Amino acid sequence: MEKLKNICRNLAALMLAVILACGCNQPRKDATDAGRKPLIEPDYSGVTVPRNIAPLNFKIMEEGTGFRLTFNSENGSRISLKSDDGTVHIPERSWRKLLAGENAGRISIDIVSENTKGIRTGYSPFDIYVAGDSIDPWLSYRLLYPGYEAYSQISIKQRSTESFRERSLVENQLLSTNCINCHSLCCNDPDKYLIHVRGSVGGTYFVDGNKVTRRDLKAPEMKYGAVYPAWHPGGKLLAFSSNSIVQSFHASQEYNIEVIDLASSLVIYDTEKNLMSPVPEDDSIKYMETFPEWSPDGNYLYYCRARQTADTSDFRNIKYDLVRRAFDESSFSFGDAEMVFDAFSAGKSVSFPRISPDGRYLVFTLHNYGNFSIWHKEADLYLTDLETGKTDRMNINSDYAESYHSWSSNSKWMVFSSKRDDGLTARPYFVHFNTDGSTGKPFVLPQKDPGLYTRMIKTFNRPEFVKGKIRTGPRDFERASGKEPEKTGWAGV
Repeated sequence: MEKLKNICRNLAALMLAVILACGCNQPRKDATDAGRKPLIEPDYSGVTVPRNIAPLNFKIMEEGTGFRLTFNSENGSRISLKSDDGTVHIPERSWRKLLAGENAGRISIDIVSENTKGIRTGYSPFDIYVAGDSIDPWLSYRLLYPGYEAYSQISIKQRSTESFRERSLVENQLLSTNCINCHSLCCNDPDKYLIHVRGSVGGTYFVDGNKVTRRDLKAPEMKYGAVYPAWHPGGKLLAFSSNSIVQSFHASQEYNIEVIDLASSLVIYDTEKNLMSPVPEDDSIKYMETFPEWSPDGNYLYYCRARQTADTSDFRNIKYDLVRRAFDESSFSFGDAEMVFDAFSAGKSVSFPRISPDGRYLVFTLHNYGNFSIWHKEADLYLTDLETGKTDRMNINSDYAESYHSWSSNSKWMVFSSKRDDGLTARPYFVHFNTDGSTGKPFVLPQKDPGLYTRMIKTFNRPEFVKGKIRTGPRDFERASGKEPEKTGWAGV
């Protein structure tokens, strides 16, 4: 009996395959074969996507007065769409059916165009690969104009990765149009994060659930303020770099702006005690230390360091290595610095080390000099296998800057800021990590209007995955800005 059932199931699957094959060929009847894949924007051809991603709407960049599309999924689902102008909006319910199933699969997309003379052209099908791994349901990012001087409109947004829902978390127009700097989440937690604000309502705003607290983290003993944050996985401590930063402007079109670190060191902040402590120096050589990052177990503090120089005008010679120090939370003590990646010897500089939550991989940005990679066209992403220590340039890089990046909570996805589209504005791109560390083809955050990126001149900065919807909003920060900031104390060494 069981054997008969298996035979019936196999016959049914075969019949379905035949039906789908016939259905695929029907729109191509009397169509001339273009002999190539169609041009589409965004370029979703060959990308690997999570099974819970929003519809990948796109624009067909081919001539035609009408287009017919057929989507065939390996799970047996099939949809047909029409478009008069080449703009393809995929219904969410139909898209979910194409993605359904626990195992990785493939969606094949067949496009036929027709012109005013009735001539029909069929293009080679292109595929979208569906990974079995889901992605965090929300993404947060800072949205602003790419120019250094335009900060009258800055907001931090949260956007659903599963749909096109987007809402503001912070609006600087409700904060006296002050500049909103970094936002940082504790282990992708929607109820635990912080943002920096500069100016008349400046300070670091901490979010705990739906409560927002404004604090002044520059203790009297600190020469400079707390700048770049990193949450300890326990959620109680944060590492900050304390920096003196200036901007330099140059006539060169390739490098017309540079952000320079004049001096920096590391400090540890206790959120419960509201106390700041220095990370003690372990070397007779004076270093500039910035961009901290904790290991997922909290036992190591990674950071970038460069030799302190008295002449910052020679900024092209400032190059940061990647190092780490062991940390014992019970005794609040640090070990000696260990070299992780010697960028100086390679004539390069490191910024933004980020470790996957499973502790396996570390990704950093490598560029020619300095530590602010977003202004460096040559900035690329490099991957270090923390089990083997091997470091390689990733195959997801482009001819333009790849900058800030962060990991999904399941370590299977990474989002990074890339200027690959126009060389000016950064867009959030997602990439899938396979079990062997190889990656799929990256894809840009889908938009309801697939033409949005070609018209939008704002840049997406510091994208961060979020495990759930953030409850706080702009009015919560506005209310917190009306209160005096809590002053941070100094615990010493």
